Amino acid sequence: MKKAFSVTGVLFFVLSIVICSAALAADPAVKRGDYFITVLTGPSSGIYFPIGGAFSTFIGGLGYKTSATATGATAENINALQTGQGEMAIAMADSVIQAVESFGAYEGKPAAKDLRALMGLWPNFCQIVTTADSGIKTFADMKGKRVGVGAPNSGVELNARMMFEAHGMTYGDCRVDYLSYAEAIDQMKNGLCDVAFVTSGLGNATIMELGTSKKIAFVPVEGEALQNLLKKYPFYIESKIPAATYGTDKDTTTAAVMNIMLIDNKLPNEVVYDLLENIYSPAGLDAIGASHATAKANITLDTALRGIVGTSVPLHDGAVKYYQDKGLLK
Repeated sequence: MKKAFSVTGVLFFVLSIVICSAALAADPAVKRGDYFITVLTGPSSGIYFPIGGAFSTFIGGLGYKTSATATGATAENINALQTGQGEMAIAMADSVIQAVESFGAYEGKPAAKDLRALMGLWPNFCQIVTTADSGIKTFADMKGKRVGVGAPNSGVELNARMMFEAHGMTYGDCRVDYLSYAEAIDQMKNGLCDVAFVTSGLGNATIMELGTSKKIAFVPVEGEALQNLLKKYPFYIESKIPAATYGTDKDTTTAAVMNIMLIDNKLPNEVVYDLLENIYSPAGLDAIGASHATAKANITLDTALRGIVGTSVPLHDGAVKYYQDKGLLK
């Protein structure tokens, strides 16, 4: 009984510190309990889900009413945020820019001028997954192969289109299936799919699971094709998938694009300021960083404006005030 009491006492002490820290950071003008904040994440198989869930849990600990919702990720999140189905949403910056400027996958649609950014998150790597026994070593080798390009109009599928374009190819060159990457990798395990497009942070659980039964390999995006991509779509950056991440034979050159957190433009400035003040506190960064190594390595105040400043995606006014006060914006 003594041991149980001791553990309970420690937990109570830790919880008290968290609550006190949140209280000290509180803006007395913000009645947190008056606001419900739904965080739109992604499929349960990807890293949007645990990281978005950590945001929700931490925000709830501050006194806001909150929940986290599993979604189809970027494209669904952009639509849901605009139609009042959530207050915060994780999305890839390239898709958000297309929605704001009404081009690419959003060509012919009304420009999403009401989208607002809260903060930068982490880079998503374009991981074109195959297996060592497939014989596929270059993008051109995918011709005639069965390729999972992502769910229609998802962030993954938008990236796949751009990759094909940069290589001077089209979907017509392959046997394309509009499968989520979790579905495509399941098909790879059964020998029914040769390649899967996965746009995600490194250490993706679905890819790692594939590695338990197959020898993983990646199709590189490099050379002239990569330069074509960077020139036409400057929101991409050249990156590498380290061999150690998935136990591949070598590092793989590819492209990456930032994930950002969007926020409902209708939330008051003081609420947005209060959220950022607490998210970037030591307690907030520890709580969110504990959800995934990618969050711990990339979500910091120093990188808060990556993928946002210099693009057509505006910050929420409350975020502008916060970053100005921190000396990150003029």
